[in-house]
Amino acid sequence: MSKIMIGTSGFSYDDWRGAFYPQDMNKKDFLEFYALHFKILELNFSYYRIPEADQSRQMIAKSGENLEFVVKAFCQMTHEISESSLTDVLSLFMDGINPFIEAGRLGTILLQFPQSFHYVPENRIYLNSLIESLSPCPVSVEFRQKEWLKDSVYKTLEELGAGFVCVDEPPLPSLIPPIIINTSNWGYIRFHGRNSRDWYGTDSRTRYDYLYSEEELKDWVPKIRKLAEKTEKLFVFFNNHAKAQAITNAKMLINLLS
Repeated sequence: MSKIMIGTSGFSYDDWRGAFYPQDMNKKDFLEFYALHFKILELNFSYYRIPEADQSRQMIAKSGENLEFVVKAFCQMTHEISESSLTDVLSLFMDGINPFIEAGRLGTILLQFPQSFHYVPENRIYLNSLIESLSPCPVSVEFRQKEWLKDSVYKTLEELGAGFVCVDEPPLPSLIPPIIINTSNWGYIRFHGRNSRDWYGTDSRTRYDYLYSEEELKDWVPKIRKLAEKTEKLFVFFNNHAKAQAITNAKMLINLLS
């Protein structure tokens, strides 16, 4: 059975003060405090700006060399795709995260594609090419468009040595249902909340404003154990970051699994 590692998507949220971080804590001390409570962190800022190598080295040092990092791919790799500039972007991205790789602290790179990324030939070719370009780094793929739920896709990911990201998100048309798929020797689950009403046309804080009940998480326990049996390592992240609900639910799931 795999080692189950539970954490949050991002850590540097102002509204976590008082709910998780001490009210008067300086933001530069957030990571050190986070690392006292969790062993894994999904970096979210890397979607908005490419990490710099010095920044990555500082994060390793601040975490007391006690934290593994999953790095979300920069937006121009998954959302604002431009073939002409991709080579430059990939080079900068890999340079920026190289300290995590060298220190053996990179869990995987997360490629999170939008709902508008459809299952069409040009996107399939692009995805294959992107995964191969990031090799030999471990890569995990999250789809938001259920057109990608095909045996042929799972087989391709397996052949490329890439992981499939399982999700819990609102039961809306075209979104991915809460299924368990495994295509690599590590597993990956992301909890986004079930805020159907505010999923579209809102900012990320509103979209992910959701607190899972214990009963809702209990439903996932057998699925998590099943995926853990098939993998060497299992990443579980909570992205419902508003009001530190991700922290509440991460601790709740840790208790349910212990």
